[in-house]
Amino acid sequence: MKRLVVTADDFGLSPEVNEAVEQAHRDGILTAASLMVSASAAADAVARARRLPSLRVGLHLVLVEAWPTLPAAELPDLTDAQGLMRRDMERLGLDLALKPAARRQLAAEIRAQFEAYRATGLPLDHVNAHKHFHIHPLIAGAVLRIGRDFGMRALRVPREPREILRRAEPGAAPRAALDTAPWAALLAVRARQAGLLIPDRTLGLAWSGAMTPRRVAALLTHLPDGLTELYTHPATAGGFPGEAPGYAYAAERDALIDPAARATVVRAGTRCGGFSDFLR
Repeated sequence: MKRLVVTADDFGLSPEVNEAVEQAHRDGILTAASLMVSASAAADAVARARRLPSLRVGLHLVLVEAWPTLPAAELPDLTDAQGLMRRDMERLGLDLALKPAARRQLAAEIRAQFEAYRATGLPLDHVNAHKHFHIHPLIAGAVLRIGRDFGMRALRVPREPREILRRAEPGAAPRAALDTAPWAALLAVRARQAGLLIPDRTLGLAWSGAMTPRRVAALLTHLPDGLTELYTHPATAGGFPGEAPGYAYAAERDALIDPAARATVVRAGTRCGGFSDFLR
């Protein structure tokens, strides 16, 4: 059976993102959203989620490039001069390996974000991380350990088969995160050992920020059996603080409300929902 979770990342980043999430769930194929608990529009996102009980919401851990939940002064090894989580992921990953203090700060920040999510009162459908930073083995270990205390039951594992991309767009040469593949494979093993539900595949990595209506419809046409997560970054418009340069936010929103996408899902008999809808 084809099972599909269609997720919007960065829920709470801006009103434009939140508006697109609500629209894509009401009028399109979006089934889930990942909340940035300390982003500027997080309260608005939570209010919208409460009005949409069928929207499955999870935690989008922010450990890079955006706002921490704890005061930056308590995270000197993880934040920059602007008080944001550091952008230099490679160096930060090395610091986590070399500095016990950095690991303690990481654990405290991850716990604070889980606690902030619990304070919303929303059921926790899933967990993932901004820029997929949870594939780092030390971060993964902290997420698995702390998440257990908060009822985490599903986790994104960013593995995208290139064959599906080639079928969806013949002749294309999609970029592949081959350097992260071993870490994603390790994460899959550890997540399964922890009893978590993970997707068999995650679509949206190679074309992140460019999941156009044509591409999404094509990916849905070639969807294999099993559990697939297709993640997107919709917004009604760009130009908001924290946006990723070059991302086609409105086009990704359009892809989710495209009647062709819904028709493809229905025609294939695909069962749609959040991760919690597929838990045994």
